[in-house]
Amino acid sequence: MRIVFALLVLLNFAFSLELLRLSEFKDQNVSGWLASEKLDGVRAYWDGENLLSRQGKKLNAPLSFTKNFPKFALDGELYAKELKFEEIQASVMDKLPDEKAWSKLKFHVFDVPEASGGLPRRLEVLAKFLKNEPNDNLIIIKQIKMRDNAQFLKFTESIIAKGGEGAVVREPNAPYERKRSKNALKFKKFKDAECEVITINKGSGKYANLAGSLTCKALGSKDDKEKAGEPKEGTIFKIGSGLSDKNRQDPPKIGSIITYKFQNLTANGKPRFPIFLRIRED
Repeated sequence: MRIVFALLVLLNFAFSLELLRLSEFKDQNVSGWLASEKLDGVRAYWDGENLLSRQGKKLNAPLSFTKNFPKFALDGELYAKELKFEEIQASVMDKLPDEKAWSKLKFHVFDVPEASGGLPRRLEVLAKFLKNEPNDNLIIIKQIKMRDNAQFLKFTESIIAKGGEGAVVREPNAPYERKRSKNALKFKKFKDAECEVITINKGSGKYANLAGSLTCKALGSKDDKEKAGEPKEGTIFKIGSGLSDKNRQDPPKIGSIITYKFQNLTANGKPRFPIFLRIRED
C-alpha cells in the first residue's frame, strides 16, 4: 500500500503544471512596465499538442478550436467578452465539447513561456507565427507601456469603469517564471481568494427552505508570504452575498472549493464584505 501511495504522489507531482502566478500591486514602481486588461476568463495552457487547465488537466477542446495552433507553448485565458465567467467555465469544463459553445471563445495569449528574451520578444514569436498562419481563435493580449504609476492607476480605473475586472502590469525584461512572480502584478477593485465550504446555513424570510449563507474555511498556500492581505489558513467566516437563486436552491456541496471576493480584512482577520463568485471546477 505504501508503494502504491508513493507512486500516486509521484504521478500527481509529475502531472502538476507550474505556471506564472501574479502578485498583488501595492504601489511598487512600475514605470516602463507593460500593462494589459485582466480578463475574467478560464486560465489555459497550450503545450504544443493539448490545451490544459491551470491544474494540468487536459481540456476537451474540439479539434476545430485548436486546429493549426503552433507547436510551441502558449499561456493565456479562454474568454469571450459577451459571456459570464460561469458560461465560459461550463463550456471549457464540459467532458463532451460543444463546438457551438467553443466557437464563441478565443484563446487570449499573454505569454509564450518557452521563448527566449523579455515579454515583447516572446510575444513577437507568436505574432510572426500568426502572420504566416492566421488563426481567428488566437489573440495576443495588447500590452501598453506605462510612463509611471499614475498612468497605470488611471489605466486600471478605466477598465473597471467599463465593467472589467482590473489590470495586470509586467516587467518587460523579466523571463517567464513558473511561480508567483514579483515581476507580474495584478490590481483589482476587489481581492479574491478561495475557501472550503464546511456548512450550508438555512435562510429565513424569502430565503426560507433555501441556503441563506455558507460557512467557509480559508485555504492556505505554499507561498503565504506573497498572499498578505488574505485571511490566514483555517479562518472561519460566512458568505451570504453573491449567491444567485439557483445557488440557493442548489448550493455548493460541503467540501467543495469556492472563489469569493472581498474588500480587505477586518481587525480580527476575516474578509470584509465577502461575496460569492463561483465554484472551482478542477
